[in-house]
Formats: sequence, C-alpha cells, structure tokens
Amino acid sequence: MLDRLCARIPKYEEILLDRYDQLAPTRALMLARAALRCISRFPEMSLPTYLRGGASRPIASIASSSGTMRTTRVAMARALGPLPGSLPPPPSAATWRTSTRLFATAQSYEYEAQVDRLMDMIVNSLYSSKEIFLRELISNASDACDKQRILALQDPSANTTGSELEIRIRADEAAKTIVIEDTGCGMTKEELLDSLGTIARSGTAKFMEQMKEKGDAQLIGQFGVGFYSAFLVADRVVVETKSNKDPKTYVWESSAGSHQYTIAEDESGDLSRGTRITLHLKGDEDAGSFASSSKLSSLIKQYSEFISFPIKLWADKEVPVEVIDEEATKAAQEAADAAAGEGETAEPVPARMKTTWETKTEYVVQNDNKPLWTRNPREVTKEEYDAFFKSTFREFLPPLDTIHFNVEGTIEFSALLGIPAMPPFDPQEAMKSGSKNIRLYVKRVFISDEFDEDLMPRYLGFVKGVVDSADLPLNVSREILQESRVVRAIRKQLVKRTLDAITSMAEDEESKDSYATFWEAFGRNIKLGILEDEGNRQALAKLLRFESSAGSMTSLTDYVGRKKEGQTCIYFLTADNKAAAEASPYVEQLTSKGFEVLYMTEPIDEIAMANLAEFDGMQLADVTKEDLSLGETDEDKKALEEASKSLEGLTEAMKKVLGDSIEKVTVTNRLTDTPAVVVASKFGWSANMERIMKAQAMADQQTAEYMKGRRSMEINPNHPIIKSLAAAVDDGATADKIRLLYESALLVGGFPLESPKEFADRIYKQML
Repeated sequence: MLDRLCARIPKYEEILLDRYDQLAPTRALMLARAALRCISRFPEMSLPTYLRGGASRPIASIASSSGTMRTTRVAMARALGPLPGSLPPPPSAATWRTSTRLFATAQSYEYEAQVDRLMDMIVNSLYSSKEIFLRELISNASDACDKQRILALQDPSANTTGSELEIRIRADEAAKTIVIEDTGCGMTKEELLDSLGTIARSGTAKFMEQMKEKGDAQLIGQFGVGFYSAFLVADRVVVETKSNKDPKTYVWESSAGSHQYTIAEDESGDLSRGTRITLHLKGDEDAGSFASSSKLSSLIKQYSEFISFPIKLWADKEVPVEVIDEEATKAAQEAADAAAGEGETAEPVPARMKTTWETKTEYVVQNDNKPLWTRNPREVTKEEYDAFFKSTFREFLPPLDTIHFNVEGTIEFSALLGIPAMPPFDPQEAMKSGSKNIRLYVKRVFISDEFDEDLMPRYLGFVKGVVDSADLPLNVSREILQESRVVRAIRKQLVKRTLDAITSMAEDEESKDSYATFWEAFGRNIKLGILEDEGNRQALAKLLRFESSAGSMTSLTDYVGRKKEGQTCIYFLTADNKAAAEASPYVEQLTSKGFEVLYMTEPIDEIAMANLAEFDGMQLADVTKEDLSLGETDEDKKALEEASKSLEGLTEAMKKVLGDSIEKVTVTNRLTDTPAVVVASKFGWSANMERIMKAQAMADQQTAEYMKGRRSMEINPNHPIIKSLAAAVDDGATADKIRLLYESALLVGGFPLESPKEFADRIYKQML
C-alpha cells in the first residue's frame, strides 16, 4: 500500500501542473491534500522529489535539515492558494520547477547566542527578587537527595558513601560567602558539563526520563535555569561535587558576566558524596545582607519549610545547661548544720543544680513542620490542623472548619484550606490589595502567595490554605501563573469544596454556633459573592442570613418555609438598623396582615437582592418600591378603587402643587397609621441606596440623578389628615399643608429634603 501511494505522487504532480484549469476545485484540493499527507507521514522514506521531467533522488538528500519538508509543504500550499475558497490561477511548470530546485539546494543553520548576554538575561530578567536564589538552590539540593534515595532503593550499595540525606547551609558574614551543601547523588564530570555547562538543560528532567518507574519521586526541577539564579547575589560561584559513579571530585567555577567556566579535578576534596556550592557574594549591601544566618533562616521558613529532607543552618542556638547553684547549695548546707545538734556535724548536702542557657553555634534544623496536605485526611487530627494553621498563617484562634482533599486524574493537586474564626483587622484593605491567604506550592516548595485571584474568587479571599500541584502552568521563574484549563479546574474545585464546607456548617445543627460566628465575620463576603459569582448564586443564597420581623436571624429557605398561603414574594426592607426598619411606615400593613419582612441593614444588601432577583420561585420585593403586591382579595381591590375615585380631586390637587417633584399621587392600602409615603420606581434606587451612593467620595452627581428614578406619593385614604385635606382641597392654605405632608413623607421614607429651610419655615408657620 505504501509503495503504491508513493508511486502515485508524480501522478498527482502531473495532474496539478498540466491539467490544473480542467479540475474541479474539490478534486484539485483532494489531490493536493493527499500529496501533502504522504509527505508529512513518510518523510524518512526514499520518495521521488517533486521535479518535473522524471528527475528523482532520495528525499533524505533534500531533507538534510528539519525544515526542508516543512518548506516544501508551505510551497505547495502557496501554489494551491487559500483553502477553502476560489483557487488562484494555476502556477506555470517553470515556476514550479524553479521553486522546487531552490528548496532542494536550501541549507539549514543552527541558532547562535551571545552566551554572556543570554546569561545576563536569565539572571536579571527572569527573577523579580534576589532572595529567590536560595529557594532555587535548595530545590536543586532536594532533587539531588531525592535522586540518591531512588538510586539507593534500586541498588543498596549506593549508600556505602553515607545513608543520611540532608542539606546544610552556612554563611560567613566576614568573608561574605554562603555555602550550600547536600549529601545527594553528586555529579560526574560529564554531568557537570551537561547540567551546568548547558543553559536550560535540566538534569532532573533527564533523570526522570531515564526512570522507568517514577514511584513516589518528588523531583522539583524542570527548566534547567534555577542554578544560575545564584548570580543574582554572587559574583563568583564554586561548585564541588562527588558522585558514586566516579572516584574523583570535580570543581566547577564561573563568574558573573563571564561566558566561560572551568572544571578541574580536586585531589584534596573532602566530599564523600554530594555537592557543595560556595557563593562569593557581591560587594553591594543588598547581596551582603544574605550572609546573615537570621536572614537565611527566614527565607528557608518562607520558601522551603516543607522540603522533605532536613535543612540545617549554621546558627546560634540557646541550649539548656545544668550547673551547680552555689548560693542554693550553701543555704541548704547552713540549714542542715543548724538542724544538727550541738557538737554534731551535718552531712554534706547534695549540690543544688540550676538551669542556665548557653549560646552554641551549630547546625540547627529549620524545617520542622511537616506538609499535612500530603497526608491522608483520615490520618490527620484536629489538633494537628489547628496547630498547622496557627503556625503557618499566624492565627490566634483555630479555624472554624478545615477542608483537606487530594485530586487525582488528568490534573493532580492537593489542597488544605481553613475557614478562619475572625476577620482581618481591615477587611476592605485586604480585599483591595489582595489577601495573600492562598499559598501556592509546587512539590512542597513555596512559590508565591500572590495568586489569590487566580485560585480563589475575591469574595472567598478570607479562606486560608495551601495548594500544591506540579501541573500548574508557571513561567520559568515560577513567579507568573498563566491562565489555562488547569488553573480553571483547580479554581473550580477550590470554590466547590469551600462552598460545600460552609453549606454543611450552615445546615448542621451542631455547628449552628460556628456558623453564627462565621456569618458575623464573613457575611458580607457571601453577599459579595451574590454579585460576582453568577454560577454559584443560588448556592450562596442559601447561606444568607437576615434580621426578620418574625424574630431572630433567618435564612431565605426558612422564610419560604414560613410563607403565608398564596404569598408570591419575599418582602424585604433596607434600613440603617433593625429598630429603624421596625418603625418604618412601609411595613405597617404587611406586618399587620402577618407577612414576614426581612430587614436588610448593610449597604451591600440592596445590590445583592437586585442581582439575586428570586429565590426558590419567589420574587424578591422591596417594600419601598411602587406596585407592591399585598395579596389583596377582590374585595380589597374594589374598596381601593372606590377610595381612589372619592379622592381623585385631592390626588390631582396634590400633583398640581408638587409638580415635577413626583410623577404621580395614588391611593394605597399599604399604610395603617401613616398618612402618606413616598415610594421609588421599580428600577431606580431606593431612598437607602440613594443616600449611600451620594455619600461616596467619588460620587457622580449626574449618574445619581439618573439612577435615583422617579418618585410617587401614596396616601392613606383612612387617615384623618388625608380626610381633612380632601374636605378642604379648595382652601388656599391647603397647598402649604400638602407640601408639608410631602416633605414629612420624604423624611420618614429616608429621602433627602430638597430644601430643608423651606420645610423648617412651614413648621414654624404651623406653630404660630
């Protein structure tokens, strides 16, 4: 089949060149695609070249470079023109032969690089912070130890040069040097040339390719440039290394800005196995600060606290020492002598000891904490979770709940999240500048805590925890998290697990107190989620809690469960506090009829309800808006129509007096004790929202005028004041009373007065 297909290629060419104009477009495209498919599938075969006149040669002779076949396919595609669509004029045979001869004689070249310039870009452009060098070098040392561990599992004799795997770091402030030493696998001379002599070649990646079974290997390196971060702080780097594969110790050395390095045999080397890197720090103050053991200790705890091998730092350590307490011993002896009779000598008392603290300089383990997220959740106790969150995130209180899970499959990652028991001291600032509550790790190496918005939505920024994944699409410096389906999948899982945990806390009777604490601390975050997370809006709605006319805090689910027969709306009122809401005239008739009203006392509530719109099939109704349905019967509607007709003269007079201040005056049945109220249109701001928006530092007056909507005045036909005005509608003094009634309704409803002075003048006039 292959031979027949290859033999037909010249035929394709003949048809395309000689009878191009006679072919239907679909036929020409089919033949061209067949030829191209054959070229792309079998480039290694000896196929005839595309030269007319029967000339042929092995295609390997023209495919000496990796780009020749690609160039040939491009030339053929250009000759055929755009696909699909109308075909261009057919190419002449001369043109075709000329182009193929050019491709047949093309030569390939390798890219060249100015090594010192490339090194400068790697060192000074990849990393934004100099302190990253320690993370990278410790990660390399950890990989070396992990490789040695794997090799020892395959061949126990690999441990004859020492079985202890550890990383030791020692700084000398006087000499301005840092020594990082590991007892890992070390390198031979060839491996030195491959790993440190070739930029962007990862020895770890190569090792993993050679491994038939990776097992539980947790190797970190992948890019092959982390070692060169040493030149961020050092102007000279010396690497001593010894491998079990070679009895000799080798020394690699290079300087910053140089495009050369040296490798020499070290006959006096004291390494039995492993690698020792000596950094000769630059002369500037920033680089010199890294020679401090306290500085190194803080960086180790920040970036490499959970490395699986012990990291030991040469540092001062306070150790307890038992010494004789001379004064206490003397006092005890005197007491014993006094107790002895005259002429008797008391026995010498035992020496009294005391504990003093002495400063010793020795290697101190820096990574005592264990990565709990790598363990099975069933094996971790609540006490361990509490201790982890207190130490890692500097929390005073244990978390209300912990979320620990591992995901395996196409995407693999582990996560350990905690819901804090108290909010940050400045929640708005934390939300604005980023909470830094999600710490991202790659194989237990800390990468960054600045990916909060990539891994968690803003409204869940209070959740603290760690995410560890080797599948994350990080850039070479591991400082930028690139958007991809992996990030989206991890984010989706984190949000789902978090909301599931919060929902479980809300529904569990035993956790009722915990959820009350949670709501007090982070209730506004859940309301923000109603605005920002449309996909989880209904799930978040079940977590909402509000004050209610029925008593204590309630959920929307409980509200729906208590609704009256025939009730189609969830009634709510926005106010500054519960007391103001209870005294509001807007709820008079509702509460008297037994309808429950939710009191919303936070600025975000009204916006959240506008976005939620409905819950469990019931519309959310703001009782301060027009056209409020009170579940009226036919009799109620008929009585309202009759009252409207009887007061038609008054409503027209009120509209005439108030003019453009209101859109209309209507008769309502929503009031019992109040003569009139001002209501907002359905789609405009309520009085509460209008006041909030005008108080903003950067408020736009023009937008505020547009959004505040139209106002209407509703009057109570049964109130004595309305009856009095209706009886004296033609009286000249009625106009002032109408304005006074309107301005009083504005105040009661929470609307701002248009002219406080005129209102005060009318009050004074009534007092005379």
